[in-house]
Amino acid sequence: MSVVPRRVSKKHKFVADGLFFAELNSFLTRELYEDGYSGVEVRVTPQKTEVIIRATRTKSVLGEKGKRIRELTAVVTKRFGLKEGSIELFAERVLHRGLCAISQAESLRYKLLHGLAVRRACYGVMRFVMENDAKGCEIIISGKLRSQRAKAMKFCDGYMKKSGFASSLYVDKAVRSVLLKSGVLGIKVAIMLPHDPTGKKGPKTLLPDVVTVLKPKKDNVLTPPPFTSTAPAVAQPVAATPYFQPEATEELEQFANE
Repeated sequence: MSVVPRRVSKKHKFVADGLFFAELNSFLTRELYEDGYSGVEVRVTPQKTEVIIRATRTKSVLGEKGKRIRELTAVVTKRFGLKEGSIELFAERVLHRGLCAISQAESLRYKLLHGLAVRRACYGVMRFVMENDAKGCEIIISGKLRSQRAKAMKFCDGYMKKSGFASSLYVDKAVRSVLLKSGVLGIKVAIMLPHDPTGKKGPKTLLPDVVTVLKPKKDNVLTPPPFTSTAPAVAQPVAATPYFQPEATEELEQFANE
C-alpha cells in the first residue's frame, strides 16, 4: 500500500518557514556574535536549501579548512531533522560594514562588554558610520548606565526618516541586549543608507522628496528674414534748377564793366 504524502496548506508553510528562519537566526546570533555576524539569507531550490551567512570575518566563520562551517551544518541538519546534504551553509563577507546596523550593534555590544564608557563607545560607532557615507545614524541605549536609576540616552547625527515607505526602504535597524554586572542594557541602532544607483551601498530608488533641477536647454535663436515691403514705390520730388538766359547774363556783365 502506497503512502499518500500529506498536503500542507500555504498558511502552515509560511508559518513553518518563518519559524525556521527565526530559530536559525537566533542560533547563529548566539554562535557567531564575535565574528561580526550580520544576518542570514535562506534560498530554497528544488535540489537543496542554501543558507548564506553574512559576517565581517568570514575566515572565522569557515574555520580551519572549513571545519567550523561543517560543524554548523551538522547541528542545523540534526536540529530540524533534515536529510544529509539537503541543506548547505555558505559564508559571505559584508562589503560595507559601516552601513550594516546589525554589525554596528554587535560592535557596540562588544565594546560595552569590555568595559568601555557608554558615551565613548556610542560616539565611536556613530563616527565610523558617518565616515562610511551614511545619511544619518541614531543610537539609543537604555538601562542602568551610570547610577541605579534606569534611563535612556539617544545619540543622533545626520538625516533620518521616521515614517512612510522611505523609512522601511532606506533605514536599516538592529536591536541587541548586553548583560552587565549592573543589569541588562538595551541597544537600538538605526542607519539611514545613502542612495546608490548600483544598489551596493544603498537602495536604487530615489527618495520621494528629492527634487532634481535640470539645466535649461540652449534655445536656437532664429534670425528673422530681411523686411521687404509690398507697397508700390512712390516717386520722390525733384528739386527745380534755376534757368538763366545767356542774353541776360551778357547785359549784366556789360553793365557791371561800365
